[in-house]
Amino acid sequence: MLETPAERAALQRLLEESNDAAGPHMAEIITPERRLNAEEICARLQGMRLLAVATTTADGRPLVGPVDGYFLHGSFYFSAGRESVKMRHLAVRSPVSAMHLPGEELSVVVHGTAELFDIHDRVGDELRQAMLDHYLPTSGAAFETWLNDTDALGARIEASRMFTFHMVEAGT
Repeated sequence: MLETPAERAALQRLLEESNDAAGPHMAEIITPERRLNAEEICARLQGMRLLAVATTTADGRPLVGPVDGYFLHGSFYFSAGRESVKMRHLAVRSPVSAMHLPGEELSVVVHGTAELFDIHDRVGDELRQAMLDHYLPTSGAAFETWLNDTDALGARIEASRMFTFHMVEAGT
């Protein structure tokens, strides 16, 4: 885990504030025993996690698409080509929502704004390393060559709300 104690504490505050602001329907479903705390989230979101990321068009239509997400320092990060629809949307409209939903037993939903950066800048070092850690074992050196040559942007989601859900076993 890369998260410092201060980052985990900030994440825990975000989770608590988000749950306090949840509507009655969500609060009825995501009861306290079905929530993950900051420590649990950081442990469960190691490595690459597929995210569905939603942006909006200029006329307000939502568009959602998959990205390889990485949870680093208590925030979701992802990258895509500079000219991708997703990154073009975020360059002019930073509000974003994302969801990690590997199955009905777990979900992590985040709403906030995207902070974009060049994947080759120093700020992108940890995201690049996370990507290399995930893809080098399966794709080999060709992935690093591709990554070095790609014209990509990275994005960090500055969360204003985060909700977690995990299914608890009956009787526990």
